[in-house]
Amino acid sequence: MGFLEIYIRVVDATNTAIGKVVAWLTLGTVVTCFATVYFRYALDSGFIWMQEAYVWQHAIVFLIGAGYTLLYGGHVRVDIFYARMTARNQARVEIFGTFAFMMPFLWVMFDKAWPFFVTSFVGDEGAQQPDGISNVWILKSMLVWFCVLLGAQGLATVARSVLFLNGRSDYAPAKTSH
Repeated sequence: MGFLEIYIRVVDATNTAIGKVVAWLTLGTVVTCFATVYFRYALDSGFIWMQEAYVWQHAIVFLIGAGYTLLYGGHVRVDIFYARMTARNQARVEIFGTFAFMMPFLWVMFDKAWPFFVTSFVGDEGAQQPDGISNVWILKSMLVWFCVLLGAQGLATVARSVLFLNGRSDYAPAKTSH
């Protein structure tokens, strides 16, 4: 097994494991949101940390679940032309799209997210509201993890396309459904 195949397996396994954990956070988000509303309107009470918790959970689902979503074809794609292309041309589009669009976006985002996170971490940024969730750097670190996990999955997509273009039919681009 070559380097590209090992890389694909490691990244796919990592994003799959993260995606399965993050899926449970969607349930946590719903339960926490329901509890917040219940406490506020049924018991005339509320907790700021609870309101922040479901916002944090929701953000984490989208940020670190992005690699999993890419792996399983859940991102929005304009399929007007792509779906009608041959598998070889689809692989070429995957390579081009990843390097021309995804990687520059992730580079800019990482370039802005890293100092945003570091400043928060070094300053031990606390909650904006009294009784809110402290250690805001944890939430801000999710922007960095978003770039790392989505970027790694994007490179795994490129590796899969390169292997396919070099004769490995088992790495053919997945068929899109309509």
